[in-house]
Amino acid sequence: MLSDSLKHQIRDIHSRIKTTLPLYQPRPGQNLLVAEIAKIVSGSYHRHERIGLIEAGTGTGKSLAYMLAVIPYALSQKKKVVIATATVALQEQLVNKDLPFFQQHSKLLFEFSLVKGRQRYACIERMRQQQKHPELFATAADAAFDWQKLLDSWQQRHWLGDRDTLATPLSEDLWQRIVADPLHCHKTDRRHMNCPFHLARAEVSNADVLVVNHALLLADLASGNSILPQAEDSLYVIDEAHHLPDIARDFFAAQAQLSHNSVWLEKAGKTIQQLITLLPATVMKELLRFDDSCNELNSLLKPVERSIAEFKTRWFADKTEYRFTDAALPKLVQQQAEPLAQMSQKALVQLERVQQHLQENISEQKLPLKQSFNLLQDLSHLRHKIEQQQGLWHLYAMEQEKNVHQARWVELNNQSQNVVGHACPLGVANKLEQLLFNDAFAVIMCSATLTALNSFQYIKYDLGLNRFEGVKTLQVTSPFAYAEKGKIVIPKMKTLPTEQAYTDELSTLLPNYLPKDQASLVLFASYWQMQQVAETIRKKGFSLLVQGEASRQALLQLHAENCKHNRCSILFGTQSFSEGLDLPGKLLTNLVITKLPFAVPTSPLEEALAEAITRKGGNPFLQLTVPATSKKLVQACGRLLRQEQDEGQIIILDRRLVTKSYGTAMLNALPPFQRHIEY
Repeated sequence: MLSDSLKHQIRDIHSRIKTTLPLYQPRPGQNLLVAEIAKIVSGSYHRHERIGLIEAGTGTGKSLAYMLAVIPYALSQKKKVVIATATVALQEQLVNKDLPFFQQHSKLLFEFSLVKGRQRYACIERMRQQQKHPELFATAADAAFDWQKLLDSWQQRHWLGDRDTLATPLSEDLWQRIVADPLHCHKTDRRHMNCPFHLARAEVSNADVLVVNHALLLADLASGNSILPQAEDSLYVIDEAHHLPDIARDFFAAQAQLSHNSVWLEKAGKTIQQLITLLPATVMKELLRFDDSCNELNSLLKPVERSIAEFKTRWFADKTEYRFTDAALPKLVQQQAEPLAQMSQKALVQLERVQQHLQENISEQKLPLKQSFNLLQDLSHLRHKIEQQQGLWHLYAMEQEKNVHQARWVELNNQSQNVVGHACPLGVANKLEQLLFNDAFAVIMCSATLTALNSFQYIKYDLGLNRFEGVKTLQVTSPFAYAEKGKIVIPKMKTLPTEQAYTDELSTLLPNYLPKDQASLVLFASYWQMQQVAETIRKKGFSLLVQGEASRQALLQLHAENCKHNRCSILFGTQSFSEGLDLPGKLLTNLVITKLPFAVPTSPLEEALAEAITRKGGNPFLQLTVPATSKKLVQACGRLLRQEQDEGQIIILDRRLVTKSYGTAMLNALPPFQRHIEY
């Protein structure tokens, strides 16, 4: 429960912030958010299950609301706050703007830190090696790269040692040479103690508020909280939470090569032989055991490769992916799954010991520099390969029986002719319950689009929250005057988007809805259709900025420049432009959505999800496709009004909103714009 003194403190902080913010306007929705989030995390609704699902519309000020509600309470309870986001943009906004502002004006004594994965940091010692011995590493193309300039930038603190603050981006090849991977950049080696990654991790223990992305949060929970505080000591705020189920599926999925594995395993044998000649005799037994495991792994994979070769022609006769119905693997592949899972796990443990021995000898400068660095690279590559095998065979070894809980498929790489095996969980509810919801002190999940068709049931099902009694749901509508500021227009059309003639009608009709004195964004469901329409209407004299013809940043800069000089500006984009694109004020006054963003269930995962619903007597279209499309439509329409003073119109060129039974529910899930329906 919130004490009276804590309530008073939160009100005082809120008042100070209101007086500091320029052009502040009262937001009843934000007041409600602060009060409800504070009640959830303090256990006012449920003593043990402190879980909130909160949809807060654009302009409600949810970031400030959850900071106000959560940080003072967490400090009073000596708990940590972990804020997880799905996008880099929101992370940067929180760390560079929102948290510094809140820290300054709340007068609270707390520290905050951005926590990024190891792969985002450079290793300074590796950079020094690149600079000292370019002949060992550089190719002719990049031998002239000025590593000293980058080192000076680090020493002078102009560069923070991470990939995101580089003044000039590095190519992937150059970055991989200096990345702080665990093999090269180990904390136990004194030369690496002051590398950016280890310095950043040192900040974590001192920080009261930690900002991470969803993937890092899941990875840390799965590893037993190796970086972040223990779940029972943490108040989690998961922003952009509508992404969490999909990101979790990706995280718990696995893929690995099923053919031509002998190539890298035979190379592993050669690497081990080199290590035998270099490392002390005391390591010999460890190396021989690892060699035996690699040979056994090769033996177990060979019958799988023969089985794959037999099916290859049938599986990939007219496509590059083949999904196993009901996740039923070929008999021999299924038989090999458990032995392969066990053997790859055994090999990983042995490889880790070998890596430690090699690193120790390098640290003590007992080995030739060039040879040791090459071996480190080889072992790092080998570890990646074995980890992939272990992940895939672990999932393939799971019993399926009647309750199918995975999508399993194979994919053919046309270029290499390699066959890659895939496995992905259909649901992540059990994993999230086990890793997060059971132990967390409190979890607040928020987003501008958390509901589907105005219901929390879909997201609760995806996250596995139906079984928790204490889950509190809250919808806070945007303060924007939608009915006064915006209008939805649904023009009469002859064709459905599913008909072949639709593209021609779209090309004819669209110019009528591109006013020459406004800024327009036109969203398409496919690249092909966007390009066809762009080609046609350019012939009619329209100047267009089309996604794919320049970088996203370059297009947006050109668009802003056009608007600044009151020139007509028309952006063409696909689904990726319908979320996370911020075009306030006169940067967007005319939004055109060509067709409802239905996703065609063509991916093996989507097919498996639909199959599972059908097996239970459900309707995949109504249970999966319609809710997902409704959510995407809400996100797309959210591009129009980004500030309270914004205004404009939305044109939707899809008659299904009027003629299909689900259309009314989709329209009613949108903000309360004026409607002009020409049917």
